[in-house]
Amino acid sequence: MNEEILINVESKETRCAFLKNGVLQDLVIERKNNRQLTGNVYRGRVTNILHNIQSAFIDINEGENGFIHISDILENTQKFQELFDMDFDLDLEEVEVRNRKKQRETDISKILKTDQPVLVQVVKEPIGSKGARLTSNVSIAGRYLVLLPNTPHRGVSRKIEDRAGRDRLKKLIQAFEMPQDMGLICRTASLNASQEQLVQEAHDLLNTWKDIMEKFEKATKPTCLFEESDLIKRSIIQAIDKHYSRILIDDYNTFQRCKQLYDRYSSDNDVIIEYYRDKIPMYERFGVEREIDKALRRKIWLPSGGYLFFDRTEAMLTIDVNSGRSKEQRRSTDVEESLVRINMEAADEMARQLRIRNIGGLIICDFIDMRARKNQRRVLERLKEAMKEDSAKCTILGMSEFGLVEMTRQRNRESLAQMMFTTCPYCNGNAIIKTHESVTIEIERTLKKLILQQQQFALELVSHPSLDHFLSHHDKSYLRKLAEKWNADLKFDADDKLHLNDFQFYSTTNGKQLDI
Repeated sequence: MNEEILINVESKETRCAFLKNGVLQDLVIERKNNRQLTGNVYRGRVTNILHNIQSAFIDINEGENGFIHISDILENTQKFQELFDMDFDLDLEEVEVRNRKKQRETDISKILKTDQPVLVQVVKEPIGSKGARLTSNVSIAGRYLVLLPNTPHRGVSRKIEDRAGRDRLKKLIQAFEMPQDMGLICRTASLNASQEQLVQEAHDLLNTWKDIMEKFEKATKPTCLFEESDLIKRSIIQAIDKHYSRILIDDYNTFQRCKQLYDRYSSDNDVIIEYYRDKIPMYERFGVEREIDKALRRKIWLPSGGYLFFDRTEAMLTIDVNSGRSKEQRRSTDVEESLVRINMEAADEMARQLRIRNIGGLIICDFIDMRARKNQRRVLERLKEAMKEDSAKCTILGMSEFGLVEMTRQRNRESLAQMMFTTCPYCNGNAIIKTHESVTIEIERTLKKLILQQQQFALELVSHPSLDHFLSHHDKSYLRKLAEKWNADLKFDADDKLHLNDFQFYSTTNGKQLDI
């Protein structure tokens, strides 16, 4: 199976596309002004205590204040077990009863006071106007191990099914010389790690924790003490762990960094790391831009001729399956079986679209009605199998008599639509348009294409006055320098007849509008 990662680096964002046999399976986008916070450790300041819900707001100097509940302050062994999909060989029911008793008997005002400095970690990204979800049960993750500075338990990931390997790892971490009040978790990748590698990583994690505590003592205001690994590092580790065949990068400095990270984390050369040199934009050549454009639409066609409708409400996302002009129905004399095939095809595409669109929360899937219960089970099993590819945690319930399936998907960051769009000022929020930043990124890509592919070296960019104003304050100097890098000249002008999302390039040599 040919699996590869395409890393596209622009001035304002980095995109990682995960392909299987040339088909986009997942997409992660990170923008510089909206980096991922999950896993970061902060010195925070308590700003407000909510006694009625036993919670507090904490300033971590990242925009909106973070939110912490008493269950995220008291030691919560069960949450660690669910988070890292492992067990500590404890009685879960007994642990849960003990945690509930602790929460009932402890008032948050006895633990936190207004203006108190606190050490917290982000466990859930801020989304929209909601601040980050925080915990004081800190965990520092390495490639093989996870250090639990405030929890004494030591355990092994449930994903390691080899009993002999589990026993070896349990003995190893129990024998580690480290403070008794600290715990360790062996991650899935630790199964193939040597004792020396595990000992070295445990030592590195302890040093990281020591560094965090030293920074906490020195800091006088809310600040970030430790940043979790960035998108590039996470992608390299994923490529190694899941045995991808190739990583293709279109930025030379990032390419060099990827090679260094790969040499650090892998002893073999199974993954080919290549620098993309072609003038045709990488995501255009591999069809990724087309897939991103499809993922922003409401309607998705299926190969059979059926289609899906994605509709967002305040409470949930609904996905409606329709047979449309399906070839299956026209060919087949067994209508029920042809509907089952459309539903199974829809289940595969649903799972793929949920990953690419990064949709979280409650999801209702409305499949085409099937009479036989065995066919309903077939479609449900196909959906569950397709969702196994998803790194986000998912819960799928049974299918109702009406063909409805309820499911939830972990919301770990903004969806693709939330990142790309903002409320439309033309229709008072009944629809959406792209943000100025999204259009600016498109302008940068178009500029590169016009210069490198079409050999246009005298250009004028015309945009809506509002977008032109945004460019003046943020990006005009950068775009001019980018053009100068390839010996081109770039001028700017505004036209209020253009839509907020529209822009046009003209040749200043002959005054003609350029085809983009």
